[in-house]
Amino acid sequence: MLSESVTRAGQLAEHVDVDPDRIALVIRDFPVRINPYYLSLIRQPGDPMWRQAVPDPVELADTAGSADPLCEEARSPVPGLIHRYPDRAVFLVSDRCAMHCRFCMRKRRVGGVSRNDRIAAGIDTIRRTPDIAEVVLSGGDPLMLDDDRLARLLDQIRRINHVRLVRIHSRMPCTLPHRITDNLVHVLKAFQPIYLNTHFNHPGEITERSSAACVRLADAGIPLGCQTVLLKGVNDDPAVMRRLMRGLLAIRVRPYYLHQLDRVRGTGHFHVPVATGLQIMDALRGHLSGMGVPHYMVDLPGGGGKIPLTPNYVVDKHPGRWTIRNFEGRHFNYPV
Repeated sequence: MLSESVTRAGQLAEHVDVDPDRIALVIRDFPVRINPYYLSLIRQPGDPMWRQAVPDPVELADTAGSADPLCEEARSPVPGLIHRYPDRAVFLVSDRCAMHCRFCMRKRRVGGVSRNDRIAAGIDTIRRTPDIAEVVLSGGDPLMLDDDRLARLLDQIRRINHVRLVRIHSRMPCTLPHRITDNLVHVLKAFQPIYLNTHFNHPGEITERSSAACVRLADAGIPLGCQTVLLKGVNDDPAVMRRLMRGLLAIRVRPYYLHQLDRVRGTGHFHVPVATGLQIMDALRGHLSGMGVPHYMVDLPGGGGKIPLTPNYVVDKHPGRWTIRNFEGRHFNYPV
């Protein structure tokens, strides 16, 4: 199915109503890949799936963002390994994805070819850094590695005594659920404990096929979380976000993070103000099971790390008591 993906402007124009000449200019800087499965989810121009997948000339008009706003390269002791936090490292083991999301935080690198020497250098650095207790496989998408290569990589990591936990960040259960085969699940199950964070942004992505993929992973004992990105025209609406979070819980995926979009060059048209994000979070609390309310996170520019943002429930502070607002807007005195 990946071999049938749309990767050129002329191909895209055969499937959706776009000007191939204008699109060609975009994909020269920001490559396109839309596999047939995700292409089938698009219902009309400008719908939430279209916005995530189809290149837009406005990507080239964004001058406010930067290629690497989180300074990941500066936090990389070797290429492909990001060591921002003391006890964990992000290991970029692939530069390829089943679909190139137009809002990607790593637009600067997705679409290249994974290099074995880079992976070897990353493994060596992890082995020589005993503070690293957790390794997060990311990319690109680590499930773009074939099963045998993924098994060898997991085996190498598991042989490092100070690594206690492995996380996989993959959008494949959403964008190409066909990848979640019995053999892949068998490989992952062999290297437990493994946690898998996937990435759904809209309830329209929760299909019979993607639901089955997530259930298959959950049945194998692999805990699933979702890292949703707040995107203009996709999910910047409380009703849509509630439907998404309820849908995720139904397929045994726990909402984990709601990410404020990183200021990456070429993604400005997806930006949602933080104030809007806080309003959406306010609309989730009390109207959704606590398990379904994600943490609203901003990744600070300059490599400052992720910080949670929450609505302000403390209305006033008095000696001996605080006034606190509940989800209905009612005020209560709480003794402190």
